[in-house]
Amino acid sequence: MKVHLSHPERQIEIKGPKRVQDLLRDLNLLVEAHLVIRGSDLMTEDEVVADGDSIEIRPVISGGSRT
Repeated sequence: MKVHLSHPERQIEIKGPKRVQDLLRDLNLLVEAHLVIRGSDLMTEDEVVADGDSIEIRPVISGGSRT
């Protein structure tokens, strides 16, 4: 599978299939702190990424203004 990581920006190839949570764990990324996107669909941690898939992993960013 092709994996595009957006922070820092890089692309890697990983053998599949793998569940999203296993893929993130293998990359030393916290499941709770990252979004995995296939096409235009947000994937859940139990979904399987196939060997031929192309996905993007983005960090969850939160913030806002203080009042």
